[in-house]
Amino acid sequence: MKIDKDTVDKLSTLAKLEFENEAKDGIVNDLSRIITFIEKLNELDTEGVEPLIYMSDEVNVMRDDEVRVEITQDQALKNAPEKDSDYFRVHKVIDN
Repeated sequence: MKIDKDTVDKLSTLAKLEFENEAKDGIVNDLSRIITFIEKLNELDTEGVEPLIYMSDEVNVMRDDEVRVEITQDQALKNAPEKDSDYFRVHKVIDN
């Protein structure tokens, strides 16, 4: 695959990026090297090689969910700067 400035322009439009003309030369070079590397990987014989799903053979150790009361609602609201009977009050952060 040939990488040129037109290809970089198309990719930058799709990615919504802007590049200076000097930077495009470096990007053309980098993308060409990446494509060459991928083409080199395609030459490898992967027949019989199982796909790697997990990076290790370790199994997640999960704990059972237990309902516990660690803190009461009154304790949680005790130091709240603003509260409303049972809830924390916060300032509106999203405008319509």
